[in-house]
Amino acid sequence: MNKRWMVGLAAVTLAALYALPVMSAAPAAAQTLAPGATAPDFTATASLAGKDFTFSLKQALAKGPVVVYFFPAAYTGGCDLEAHTFATEEVRFRQAGATIIGVSEDPVARLNQFSSDPKYCAGKFAVASDPAGKVAARYGVERVPPQKGVIDVLGKPVTHGFFARTTFVIDRAGKIVKVLSSKADHLTPDEHVKQSLAIVERLHADKAP
Repeated sequence: MNKRWMVGLAAVTLAALYALPVMSAAPAAAQTLAPGATAPDFTATASLAGKDFTFSLKQALAKGPVVVYFFPAAYTGGCDLEAHTFATEEVRFRQAGATIIGVSEDPVARLNQFSSDPKYCAGKFAVASDPAGKVAARYGVERVPPQKGVIDVLGKPVTHGFFARTTFVIDRAGKIVKVLSSKADHLTPDEHVKQSLAIVERLHADKAP
């Protein structure tokens, strides 16, 4: 089995996970939090530029808006595109005073690799590990249980569960101002980035004298 075939299999397999009604087989998730709700505070072990640390939403909000984006798995097609696009636009997020934090069930060791990979996060923003799905559950993000036979773009098996691609834009006061869902809104991974950037830039403009 060559690497190109395995990469293709990974893309097809993950696409199938979200095209089929597999969500119905998973435990029922709480309803996704809506704009206007208070974002649940959380801490999580995260990685930035290959080094792990404890991320605190409360501490991040003290600096400005926060974009919390839940993604299925590192080193899979859509998630790689999303991470690359966030990294490309990170300067504009920072200029708007916003912090980016990705969240998945990937183990920290894997996120250390992903966060420093120049093709993806490129050391520009942090990604957090939520191995038990507790943070995702508090935000009402749907989860697919681990699936047999899922292979990532590196040819390695993905053995953890998958979060539905969902982005929350949270203002400095801790209120959710926008929720972006690939499933509900039919958004591509890079559209999550573009739309969340537009929102934080608007928040920044509204704050300016």
